[in-house]
Amino acid sequence: MKSWSVHLLADHEPVLVRDGFAWGAFLFGPLWLAAHRAWVPAGFSLLACVASAILLPDTASGIVTSALMLLHGLSGNDMLAWSMSQRGYRLINVVVAQNEERALARLLDTRPDLGSRFMPASAAR
Repeated sequence: MKSWSVHLLADHEPVLVRDGFAWGAFLFGPLWLAAHRAWVPAGFSLLACVASAILLPDTASGIVTSALMLLHGLSGNDMLAWSMSQRGYRLINVVVAQNEERALARLLDTRPDLGSRFMPASAAR
């Protein structure tokens, strides 16, 4: 079973962020963070990658780059959740399910009031 943290911003759909290792963050690092609008972590991450490439000898740079990749994978989703909290999202729930679709279904079972956020404004009338 996997767990997702559920984040909510007023008048928006809930956003589910999976807990655990983020393969996209591991493979693409700062690009993955930027694609998910985690601007501050993406900036610091890019700065760390560039600084290690410029300031360290090749062997040390390779080790540091590998460590940064692992750090991205281990904490990528946490950096994403932190960035969302900085943009005003609130952590409202944690859901455990086999996949994201079932996690969303479980969320809507426990919080049916959130279902209206998925309907277009024209359909809600």
